[in-house]
Amino acid sequence: MTDIFETLESQVRSYCRGWPATFDRADGSALFTEDGQQYLDFFSGAGALNYGHNPQQLLEPLLDYLRSGSITHSMDMHSPAKRKFLETFQDVILKPRDLDYKIMFPGPTGTNTVEAALKLARKVTGRQHVLSFTNAFHGMTLGALTVTGNSMKRQGAGVPLTNSSKIPYDDYLDGEPSNLSWLERVLEDSGSGVDKPAAVIVETVQGEGGLNSARASWLKSLSEVCKRHDILLIVDDVQAGCGRTGKFFSFEDAGIVPDIVCLSKSISGYGLPMALTLFRRDLDIWTPGEHNGTFRGSNPAFVTATAALENFWADREKFEQQIAARAAELHDGLEKVAALAEGASVRGRGLLAGVVFQDLEAAEKIASEAFDRGLLVETSGPESEVLKLMPALTISPEDLARGLDILLDAAKTVVGERELAAV
Repeated sequence: MTDIFETLESQVRSYCRGWPATFDRADGSALFTEDGQQYLDFFSGAGALNYGHNPQQLLEPLLDYLRSGSITHSMDMHSPAKRKFLETFQDVILKPRDLDYKIMFPGPTGTNTVEAALKLARKVTGRQHVLSFTNAFHGMTLGALTVTGNSMKRQGAGVPLTNSSKIPYDDYLDGEPSNLSWLERVLEDSGSGVDKPAAVIVETVQGEGGLNSARASWLKSLSEVCKRHDILLIVDDVQAGCGRTGKFFSFEDAGIVPDIVCLSKSISGYGLPMALTLFRRDLDIWTPGEHNGTFRGSNPAFVTATAALENFWADREKFEQQIAARAAELHDGLEKVAALAEGASVRGRGLLAGVVFQDLEAAEKIASEAFDRGLLVETSGPESEVLKLMPALTISPEDLARGLDILLDAAKTVVGERELAAV
């Protein structure tokens, strides 16, 4: 019964084309269709469901809150739910990491937090230009699209996308590591024709761009260049944050402290729309109402976000060890998939990882075979050449192993068929 989707919903829909099923229920790492078929979920709502579907630790507080008659919509007014979230975020996330950020609720989505970050950087510095990176993805609204690299998504804007330049991401140029000395040179040279930007925006792992993962040393160099030249560093942690790469913030392992941080997706913990923009206290020069939005005060999201922090991140060491164990198992499984195809290799970090294939059609075909076997995985990269996996951070070892077995079988089928076709 999909006629209504075909006849009434816009052609812009995409995920339902690769996964032609009508999903009805979900629990943990499992999705169930209307007719009861079960699928293992290694997609996790594009990173919005880091703790799996309907986690009981978040579901019960949410149901209690909704039944209590407490306020649900409050824009930026005070509420007990917002108070508790702010206190918990400060105590569980910011203070233990010695981060002294102000917190802004910019709107409910990832592109909202990126827009707020770009606006603030330009307001603070008085400069317009922003540097971003090859294969970056930062959102679908106009400001976020200007710093996005994907040509198909940029073309959807319908207008020129200006005030931004793309520069090479780590390892972009023929696989040669970059120490960013070239960037320092052009910023110092008055004859380079490169104006000092307001900010540089970067993903430590490019989720949509092909799972390119920046080295810690490169991120440190980038941070140092920005500091020396009074350029604000924005880290877009919308997909790679909230534990996806092993630590709550994806930049922690690099030992850097960005000026501005963008969070969304799994910050609510339950798939409820919510976003944060974090920034240094001295950057908080907004005037009241200068950046606002109707749905930036979702109290149910505050409730589940607080529960996620209390249940998963209060014991930081234990949860990080659990993520590290699952990540090691994931990467071991992906190495077996990569070994099937010449030139294939594992990419990514933590539980944001996958396999890049030289055969540009292989990843999509493997994802399709995996779906037929009951596993949801997506692809990424400019040519969809990367098989991308994002299992829940809370996935059991048994479910992870089962999913990797399905993926390996799917890959063997696709690689074998394509080798035969080439003979």
